[in-house]
Amino acid sequence: MTHSNNATLTRRELLIQLCKLLKEDTIEEQIDRIPLNMRPKGNQSLRCCVHKDRAVLKYKIMALLGFNIDDETDELTSLQDYLHLAKERKTLTPKVMTVVDEACSSCQQGSYNVSNMCKGCEARPCAVNCPKDAVHFVKGQAEIDHDVCVNCGKCLQECPFHAIIYSPVPCEEACPVKAISKDEQGIEHIDYDKCIYCGKCMAACPYGAIMEKSHIIEIFQAWESKKEIIALVAPSIIAQFRQSVPKIYNAIKKMGFSDIIEVAEGAEMTIEHETEEWSERMHAGCQLMTTSCCHAYTELVKKHIPELEGKVSETPSPMVYAGKLAKERFPNAVTVFIGPCTAKRHEAFFVEDIDYTLSFEELGALLVANNIEVEEMNNEIDIKYANSDAQFFAQSGGVSRAIINKADESLKEEIINGIDKTSIRQLKQIAKGKTESNFIEVMSCEGGCLAGVNSLIKGKQAVTVFQKNQEEISS
Repeated sequence: MTHSNNATLTRRELLIQLCKLLKEDTIEEQIDRIPLNMRPKGNQSLRCCVHKDRAVLKYKIMALLGFNIDDETDELTSLQDYLHLAKERKTLTPKVMTVVDEACSSCQQGSYNVSNMCKGCEARPCAVNCPKDAVHFVKGQAEIDHDVCVNCGKCLQECPFHAIIYSPVPCEEACPVKAISKDEQGIEHIDYDKCIYCGKCMAACPYGAIMEKSHIIEIFQAWESKKEIIALVAPSIIAQFRQSVPKIYNAIKKMGFSDIIEVAEGAEMTIEHETEEWSERMHAGCQLMTTSCCHAYTELVKKHIPELEGKVSETPSPMVYAGKLAKERFPNAVTVFIGPCTAKRHEAFFVEDIDYTLSFEELGALLVANNIEVEEMNNEIDIKYANSDAQFFAQSGGVSRAIINKADESLKEEIINGIDKTSIRQLKQIAKGKTESNFIEVMSCEGGCLAGVNSLIKGKQAVTVFQKNQEEISS
């Protein structure tokens, strides 16, 4: 899955440009110039021409203003017009992802193809083992008849020279639930009845054609109204800036947030309730219970594995509890969840106590737009840190660790570290009772929230920074 590439950098540059104009209060006059400034005449274009590049940028900005691309009814509608519509908008929709059709046109349908490495060998296992007789030899070279081929991959497996390659559609390959597919024009569309909002398609697309709709406009309007705005910060934030936790939190407060509540504080409540729920279910004769923290997982169960529904914990996620805490402490405040997760933006739509969401990418853009350097912030802050078990919710295995520390010895955990086609098959087997465990933790992203699709730092680096900061908090 692609995490850091030019398409990602383009998205981040657009976010920075948008935030700078909002900060400087020049967005009305300048928003339509962003595509022109980013792709000026005379520079080499990424696509067929500079005009195509600019069109793509326009639609990506449209998504950052909070619109689905199919909301467009008139191609002459300017970005300034969309800005006005965004400022007048009263409601948001749960369709948090959208496909920029102008950017999505270059991927051929996934298929198996013969490269020039084919030796035309006498064995010809590719043709002999093809169940549909789709492989033929022309002038000593293998050719695949795609009208007959069913993409089983047998030819690739059998070729001794590795001369056959599979050319996937990256977003379709990444989607674990087949929620994205091409139409007659070759444009990808998201089936929201299937989508679990994991964001894997967005991370995989090499053209940056899949965009997440932003709440940037609404958040800036809240700042302009001088309302009290509370940041609900996900535990994985402490892996994002290679700086201490106080410095990160002080940077967030300097940006305009009135106060911070750690979502890990909500995780403390999740731990308490989920442990009690597991114990009650086991005493009632249930065989197993799965976690409910990951919204992509609960959407997966609801839409694709309904036989698991009765086995999913009914305990709300840490974000839900953190939202309740925020509204209790600051009844008139606007609440903004800050995290690495596309699915949480979808979940927040159904949570009364969460008003808006901000991704780590958007947070980074806001810091740049405000000229805030995290490393220059004060290293002291007056805040109640959540306990270490709650902080470790950010890592795969963290929920299990927390429940084990509170539950009795009869708990036998199993960890599903990442949702993909293989783990979905595994979960379907678990739903049939084919497991020796009685507590199943499921995280959509491999590695947990530290690997969220909107993270700025991922992989081993994120784990190292996270553990260092977590140790400092604990001490």
